[in-house]
Amino acid sequence: MLLHRFLEESSERFPDKTALVADKRRLTYAQVESEANRLAWALQAIGVRRGDRVAVWLPNGIKAAIAIFAALKAGAVFVPLNPTLKADKLRHILADSGAVALVGLRRHAALFADLRGGLPDLHAVIAVGKGGALPEGIFAYDALIDGQPSSPPPAAVIGIDLAALIYTSGSTGLPKGVMSTHDNMTFAAKAIITYLENRPDDIVINVLPLSFDYGLYQLLMVFGFGGTLVLERSFAYPAAILRRIEEERVTGLPGVPTIFAMLLQLDLSAFDLGSLRYLTNTAAALPVEHIRRLRAAFPHARLYSMYGLTECKRALYLPPEELDRRPGSVGIPIPGTEAWIEDEAGNRLPPGEIGELVIRGAHVMQGYWHNPQATAARYRTGDYPADRRLYSGDLFRQDEEGFFYFVSRKDDIIKSRGEKVAPKEVEAVLYRLEGVVEAAVIGVPDPILGQAIKAFVVIAEGSGIDRRTVLRHCRRHLEDFMVPKEVEFRASLPKNASGKIDRRALANEA
Repeated sequence: MLLHRFLEESSERFPDKTALVADKRRLTYAQVESEANRLAWALQAIGVRRGDRVAVWLPNGIKAAIAIFAALKAGAVFVPLNPTLKADKLRHILADSGAVALVGLRRHAALFADLRGGLPDLHAVIAVGKGGALPEGIFAYDALIDGQPSSPPPAAVIGIDLAALIYTSGSTGLPKGVMSTHDNMTFAAKAIITYLENRPDDIVINVLPLSFDYGLYQLLMVFGFGGTLVLERSFAYPAAILRRIEEERVTGLPGVPTIFAMLLQLDLSAFDLGSLRYLTNTAAALPVEHIRRLRAAFPHARLYSMYGLTECKRALYLPPEELDRRPGSVGIPIPGTEAWIEDEAGNRLPPGEIGELVIRGAHVMQGYWHNPQATAARYRTGDYPADRRLYSGDLFRQDEEGFFYFVSRKDDIIKSRGEKVAPKEVEAVLYRLEGVVEAAVIGVPDPILGQAIKAFVVIAEGSGIDRRTVLRHCRRHLEDFMVPKEVEFRASLPKNASGKIDRRALANEA
């Protein structure tokens, strides 16, 4: 199935239903379909051809959603870009992807004119927003789509063609473009819809950027099952988002640990959140203490702990009925997929042993764009050419009943006093200390220990927690070699584009 058929089929089934709530507007499926078709025709008119890359550099909003589907309808590959990207990283991704067209905000017109001079592949820019005259080669969005047909244009693509290049956050170097086919993305979306039990009356709020695959899939999935998406710019103003949930009677709230940590600091009783049917978490594992508090705060909502990565979208999910039995688990493979744990020699490991998570299924992406070396390090062929396996780079263990538990990223393991320490174990203990809002643990060089454990902690105002409180708590709950040597209090912790706490930034500052 082609990815843009999600929109087309929902438009056929529910033409007059509200599909998208954003930018203080409400659009029906018929309206989204019509405008996406007009932009798709316009893209073809300015030279976009099958397989070309179209970059979308817009904040969450109606035009971003439409541009993604328009690129697909034109037979192109969309490249979603974080709206906060700086010019040099933007230039790198545009050059690396070979984007022929870019959809961006009109206020960046001068930057676009400069970019086109150094990027020979980029021959068209579409500027969104009001304003005066534009430089040559930059088209005003409204004028470009004016008069274009509202029916779908011809675009001869099939399921194994690329649908998207999704660039990783680049925490280990320059961003890499993950190649995702229509088949990869429709399979992943349908598998997640299946276990979340989504239905057309679901209303999902998304505060995560569409450049982040978790945010992007909220758009794709909602249009896939014919629901309504409430699309917000960010979670910068949590009380405003809670009011939106209340006003729109939202049923689904996808979040990441930093968002849920912020929620748990608010007086939720001031809002009517009874419409929420489910909460989902990925990007990083939720601390067990936060799971307990979220369940108490939202007793009527099902909470899904999940694990995924851009290279396969989603890999594991924990059925909510298992939360009480194994709150530290991120679950079992998503429907139609397989996962297991291997040691460094490639041997499958039995329950209880720690090794690298390996993932197999139709959701495993094709590799990294124009980067065979990086692709070979993460993707391997199994028993036959189509048997593509993803080596996650993350350490896990599995229990006797087949449930997986995240331990650490392979390169985050701390070696102190000759012992291996997983930061997540120390962080889990820190989160159990009442008043700790966020915590991160890294290893820092030490002439005696090899690496000393350093904890960064954000505490609630008025909690009264100091270094002695933290260390006393850790000594009570951790083995000696796992107790932090250093504790640093911060007002906030650095985050990457996906909303994860950025350990590497902390290490560079330490």
